[in-house]
Amino acid sequence: MRICFVSNLYPPFIVGGAEVSVKRIAEELTKQGHIISIITTSPNRKNYSEIIHNVTVYRINPMNIFPYFAMSKQAKSIKPLYFFYDLFNPYPYLIIKKILKKEKVDIVHINNFRGLSLPVFSAVKSLNIPLVFTAHDYSLTCIKSTFLNSSNEICMNPSKLCKVYVNIQRFLVNNKPEIVLAPSQFVLDKIQETGFFKNIRTLKFPLGIELCEKRTIKDYNKIDILFVGSLSWHKGIHILINAFSKLEYENISLHIIGKGKNEDEIRNLAYSDNRIIVHGFVSDNELTKLYQKANITVVPSIWYDNSPMVIYESLMNGSPVIGSRIGGIPELVEEGYNGYLFEPGNEEELRKIIESLIPDTVRLMRLVDGAYESAKKYNINGHIQNLEKLYRDIQR
Repeated sequence: MRICFVSNLYPPFIVGGAEVSVKRIAEELTKQGHIISIITTSPNRKNYSEIIHNVTVYRINPMNIFPYFAMSKQAKSIKPLYFFYDLFNPYPYLIIKKILKKEKVDIVHINNFRGLSLPVFSAVKSLNIPLVFTAHDYSLTCIKSTFLNSSNEICMNPSKLCKVYVNIQRFLVNNKPEIVLAPSQFVLDKIQETGFFKNIRTLKFPLGIELCEKRTIKDYNKIDILFVGSLSWHKGIHILINAFSKLEYENISLHIIGKGKNEDEIRNLAYSDNRIIVHGFVSDNELTKLYQKANITVVPSIWYDNSPMVIYESLMNGSPVIGSRIGGIPELVEEGYNGYLFEPGNEEELRKIIESLIPDTVRLMRLVDGAYESAKKYNINGHIQNLEKLYRDIQR
């Protein structure tokens, strides 16, 4: 099959797990003999293509007011203009149609689309190409895509502007995909609550990972705790730092990996505790070593996190996960088997869970076994086989 993936970002230009997942799937599909192309945004306002690991990558300039990759650096006042122009931007529609015709595509699989403009859905359907859409966040149902208000709390009363934005998106995409996927059932339910895809098949489709060939032996003389993700308040990193700082153990370290708009504030918050190491962005090899070393990974999100890649990667490296009981996180973390859950934002509950695990080597080792075992159900090989079957089914 000739398959085209649409993803607003694609490595090496990444901000989250969605684009990493797309890359992993695209490269695995090429190994199965499929011809894969990617349509993504350009980081430098130039249109160009390149071949990465046998995948043809088209990086296009959508002609918006700034490149999508620079979103985090923009003033809040200008972002609404970007988002609303993104609803109707005609340029990506034309160039995407041109690419799809050139590639003679059999299937289009849209992932994160914001920045490539909403008309990408119409561009695909105008050519009568079967369309799969995977929802990695809430871009269709929330202008910020997080369901958080300005106080970093779950938004229960959207503004009139937000409602108009969502209504336009619903009108423009509602009947376009043949099937809608999401890594968690929570996201599918949340999207359908707002009136999207009522008459379209939806399917929970967890992410796929490459399993480790060799189990890592953990050291318990010193307990290493790991956070991997965007250094932004909605990821709850401040909750973890505050909880960790109250632990009286000396044989513990907290490793913080990532970058983001609140990085300076987070470094200041961690500064007074020499047990906390803020690494910033690290290479893939360094990250793998930190996963393998970690005794516990913490995912303290305060937003409706979908299905964080960090959980999959922690499990495959035998790192049990302590996660917020929110969004799709409880669908991956099984209490007492591969980790524990706590109330979002509850520093004291998080502290107590970590504190109870630090001296309990037997329980930690049992959780490591559970993490390895639970990772097997997300094997990339099974993921690719299921995806191929889905593609064949919607072509009939």
